[in-house]
Amino acid sequence: MKSDLDALMQDKNLDAILVLGDAEYNPPMTYLVGGGHVAHAVLIKKLNEEPLLFCNAMERDEAAKSGLKTMPLRRAPITEFIANTAELFESYGVSSGRVGVYGKTDLSEALVLLESLRKAFPNVKYFGESPEDSIFMRAMETKDNAEVERIRRMGKVTTEVVSMVADYLTTRNVNSDEVLLNDDGTPLTIKEVKGKIALWLAERGAVDVEGCVFAIGRDAGIPHSMGNPTDLLRLGQTIVFDIFPGEAGGGYFYDFTRTWSLGYATPEAQKLYDEVKSVYDKVIENIDLNVKFKDYQQLVCEEFNKNGHKTPMHTEGVLTDGYVHSLGHGLGLNVHERPSSRHTDGDDNILKAGVVVTIEPGLYYPEKGMGVRVEDSYWVRPDGQLEKLAEYPYDFVLPMKKWKKK
Repeated sequence: MKSDLDALMQDKNLDAILVLGDAEYNPPMTYLVGGGHVAHAVLIKKLNEEPLLFCNAMERDEAAKSGLKTMPLRRAPITEFIANTAELFESYGVSSGRVGVYGKTDLSEALVLLESLRKAFPNVKYFGESPEDSIFMRAMETKDNAEVERIRRMGKVTTEVVSMVADYLTTRNVNSDEVLLNDDGTPLTIKEVKGKIALWLAERGAVDVEGCVFAIGRDAGIPHSMGNPTDLLRLGQTIVFDIFPGEAGGGYFYDFTRTWSLGYATPEAQKLYDEVKSVYDKVIENIDLNVKFKDYQQLVCEEFNKNGHKTPMHTEGVLTDGYVHSLGHGLGLNVHERPSSRHTDGDDNILKAGVVVTIEPGLYYPEKGMGVRVEDSYWVRPDGQLEKLAEYPYDFVLPMKKWKKK
């Protein structure tokens, strides 16, 4: 949590942190500022002291909403810092020590700023961190109740939109080639479905920040295939629908996947789905507090391997079919956060109270034209119980309301 930040700075022997960039779509800055239209900002926080947020004077009211101490400047703060480095940095008393650098901004701009700081303060040493294991990722790993409520709200929005997509698809007319049709009789494409998804999310204050996976047939067998925009929606083919929208303005994400087959499913696809759902259920039934997340990755790998599927723990090299990824990941201001579940991850990736994680086993066979994934997001509550943050059915075959199987 945010209250852990000073202890994490101390562990990394940091005297201060420097966070650069906008307060929107920039997790480290958003985490401290709370979002809002504060552009090209500079935030400095010394160990065991409150942050100071430098902002453009025209955005001073937006910056004030953060509740932080602010210093309005004539121009964008990064520009002002480059021009007046010594004066501004000294205003917060940072002239020596170790400073961690974080945030998202133009790389060239950041290099110029850091070079000007090095010249003005030769006794300050600047450090970066691996994005997967930075002090911010460590702090964000556990969520307070307010953060969880924001993720829960995104879960409600997500499942509402997923339900709208399911209803939209199942009320289409179908031609003799089992292709779904638009109201004007033209074939329905993935691009058109994604347009609906983006619109319905926007109407509910959410944004498809990184796009969503809506892939059919062979593409459903490639976990991160976003789907071919020109592909047609057909009956009897697996559709992997992985949607991970965020709050408008770069806030908290949700992450959710269902696999559908419209009208009917082939026996092979149904078998694959049943295997994935069985493993998903087994994980949920066995999860305990303060257990290494990778222990459940091992469980999944063993279960799938018993059924003849390749897994990361039983196969060397790059996997292109079978179970090809890890079980899940943390979720928050980033789609992927700590804790992680790869079998090679450190033992400190724990399912402790306060974490929000995804559980998402899957099986993928692109050359067979199919893939299956089931995913929900869960909160490990302070009492140690696992709580699904949004409910939605697990139906694999979605009956078509205007079509009868011949």
